[in-house]
Amino acid sequence: MDRHVRTMAVAALLAAAPALAAAHPHVFIDTGIEVIFDEDGHAVAVQVVWVHDEFYTMLSLDDFGMDPEFTGTVTEAERDELAAIYSNWDEGFNGDLRTLLDGRELALGGPTRVVADVQDARLVIAHRRIFDTPVEVGGRELVLRVYDPTFFISYTIASDPVLQGRDDCTAEVWGPDWEAADARLQDALDELLADGADWSQIEADFPAVGADFAEEVRIRCPSPS
Repeated sequence: MDRHVRTMAVAALLAAAPALAAAHPHVFIDTGIEVIFDEDGHAVAVQVVWVHDEFYTMLSLDDFGMDPEFTGTVTEAERDELAAIYSNWDEGFNGDLRTLLDGRELALGGPTRVVADVQDARLVIAHRRIFDTPVEVGGRELVLRVYDPTFFISYTIASDPVLQGRDDCTAEVWGPDWEAADARLQDALDELLADGADWSQIEADFPAVGADFAEEVRIRCPSPS
């Protein structure tokens, strides 16, 4: 979600449930990842699917003036409008996705082929990101990390990653060290509280701990012959 949409989400969520101000995350997204390879075996694109939680979906559709009775459906025109909204990313927003080859970050283009729908009362956004240059994965490790640095959103890789165009590679989902991540978050909050911050100030300047809670896909392919 882009920063404009996220700002609206903050306002809607906190207005609907002020008690949420003392806790992160606020939004929960099940994520699907598909890496697309070209005929030469190079990774050229990443297809991403976001399936938002029902509460966020309800508040967002209401904010956008859609589905006022919350039937869990949208019209074709509303699907087009949602796709346009989620195509409009702020400059510098990375789509809460980092891609690394042997630890070196790779550049991805902005969202293309954006498709939106509401299924089972959950907002579904699909989009494709193109690598700036085709990526030779053979003999290396390609890692896709999915997270919001602010931890306002919690992303879960909810399905097996798909590798389109190659059948000789492996893809594994790795989760965070939850105990260590929770401990670092608590330490950061304790430090802010010790400095005199109240919960409203913490919400406005929440520690950037999202990477500690990141899930990732690790892809390996045979070395080129």
